[in-house]
Amino acid sequence: MNRLAKSQFDTILAFVVSLSVVLIDRYTKIIFTKLLSLGESLPVIRNVLHMTLVHNTGIAFGFFKDHGAVFIIIPFIAIVLLIYNIFYYRQNHEALSRGYILGFSLILGGAIGNLFDRISYGYVIDFIDLRVWPVFNIADSAITIGAVLIVLKCFQAKE
Repeated sequence: MNRLAKSQFDTILAFVVSLSVVLIDRYTKIIFTKLLSLGESLPVIRNVLHMTLVHNTGIAFGFFKDHGAVFIIIPFIAIVLLIYNIFYYRQNHEALSRGYILGFSLILGGAIGNLFDRISYGYVIDFIDLRVWPVFNIADSAITIGAVLIVLKCFQAKE
């Protein structure tokens, strides 16, 4: 695959992955908001996996609650930086591995999903409850998986 075709494919990959995360995140939040009342819990696997509707005013996994506009500004800056990072490599014809692109795209989609909630409602809708960790959502999961992929790629690059 020539450099231009790879670059175009990478841009499409970034867009599709980010958009998929946003759409899946929105869809699941809508479903559980209609299915559950705030604080209500539905056991899927009793004492292991529950769906519990929570309004999170903090960052991922409920940490640092009630810090207001900071959690709109920080994700917005992160989104701009992620988009810049993806397109910087494309414009400068520098190689960026698919692992990095996938990681950045997962983080981007998750950040957009949670930012949508913050702007629309003033909080993030969370519903996945593992009972041993704060309640979270698809966007939080995508951000975490994306960050782990990037860290793994960084350690891989140093070997």
